[in-house]
Amino acid sequence: MTQYPATERLSLKEKIGYGLGDMASNFYMGFFGLFLLYYYTDVWGISPAAAATMLLVTKIVDAISDPAMGLIADRTQSRWGKYRPYLLWVAIPYALLGYLLFMGPDLSEFGKLAFAYVSYTLVMLAYTAINVPYSALLAVISPVAEERTKATQFRFVFASLGTLTVGAMAKPLVNFFGGDDELLGFRLTIVLFAILSVLIFWITFATTKERIQPKAHNSSVREDMAALLKNGSWIVLMFAGILIVVGLVARFASLAFYTKYYLGHSDGTFFLWMDRTSFIVSCGLVGQLLGALVTPSLVKRGDKKTLMVGANLLHAGLLFACYFVSPDAYMETVVLHTLGIFTFGVVITLLFAMYTDCAEYGEWKTGKNCAGLTVSASMFSLKFGSAVGGALPGFILAWFGFVANQQQSDTSLMGIRLMSNALPALFFLGGGLLMVFYKIDRGTLRRMETELADRRARNASA
Repeated sequence: MTQYPATERLSLKEKIGYGLGDMASNFYMGFFGLFLLYYYTDVWGISPAAAATMLLVTKIVDAISDPAMGLIADRTQSRWGKYRPYLLWVAIPYALLGYLLFMGPDLSEFGKLAFAYVSYTLVMLAYTAINVPYSALLAVISPVAEERTKATQFRFVFASLGTLTVGAMAKPLVNFFGGDDELLGFRLTIVLFAILSVLIFWITFATTKERIQPKAHNSSVREDMAALLKNGSWIVLMFAGILIVVGLVARFASLAFYTKYYLGHSDGTFFLWMDRTSFIVSCGLVGQLLGALVTPSLVKRGDKKTLMVGANLLHAGLLFACYFVSPDAYMETVVLHTLGIFTFGVVITLLFAMYTDCAEYGEWKTGKNCAGLTVSASMFSLKFGSAVGGALPGFILAWFGFVANQQQSDTSLMGIRLMSNALPALFFLGGGLLMVFYKIDRGTLRRMETELADRRARNASA
């Protein structure tokens, strides 16, 4: 077994503390991915095409804000480090803007759309300001790739638990708080998740430590960007990440429509407190949790790149199989969905561990630690992928003639089947094939760790 200095090992407390940060993130992103399109169309009354267009257009801001936040975080100097302070400073604005998104004021059709553009843009800016530093923290929490993979495992275990909590509890909470007023139910439910998010981000701040202390950042923005664009594996990972997240969010954004209209199930209780939408979402997220748990064991037996390719292709195959399941075979749909999201649990854990590998690779090649800028791609792929994945079902619903809260035609039901199964499968297939071009293998990682450790020791002595 590899022996590490005690200062490089992460305690159980720190791994849990770091992982909790993504639970706080997924109280929002899980909520948005599962219910935002449904809220806009079926609750607040925005047309599917208009909502989908808004989700896409607002991503123009992210193309600037994500790398900008990475550059800012890399240049931050404080007594708490470069990245941890943002968990403390941004938590409350993040919570307030989440409430604003679901405030649902009674406006004209144009007013609602304008409010949606402004509120969604603001909450995504807050998400950038807290999650780019949170993701970059992983790159400096330990100089050892294996320890970072363990921290990533905890991150996505708690991310799964966060989304699982949303999937299992959000609709019942909406019904409990709102009764017949679904708009009020959404508004009060997001207040609860907002308060929890603040408290959890502060726990993450209090329990983590930045062990790698890079030299003061003295390079220009142009130099940092040029160095990043020379990192071919980072480019591959960013585009693969976008495809993977598009596939996942398109699937999740479609599930409420799929169970309500194609499977023909209303909001009646199915299991314990859950309706059928909550149940299938929850089963899938249990699968994601198990996938995240087994990932470090899989990494010990195989290369990250090989696992990424295989898990994505398997997920695509399961989604294609789900397309052919009949509407009365609900439990078969649940099983296929759960197996698919299990593979996603492996994929997403590997994806974010590989982003930090790319950050280390960049430092190894250039001598510059740009962890914030490097992992800002993870946030951009997550947010851009989430926006596209959430928007595509809206466009498909409009194209196939969907009318909210009405009996659907055969054509619109076909559109719901395509957006729920075949479309996500194509994106996972593309993500898996793209990962073939990723170049950082196990041998390269070992060499990087050894040489960077020597270089950092010399710098510390100097």
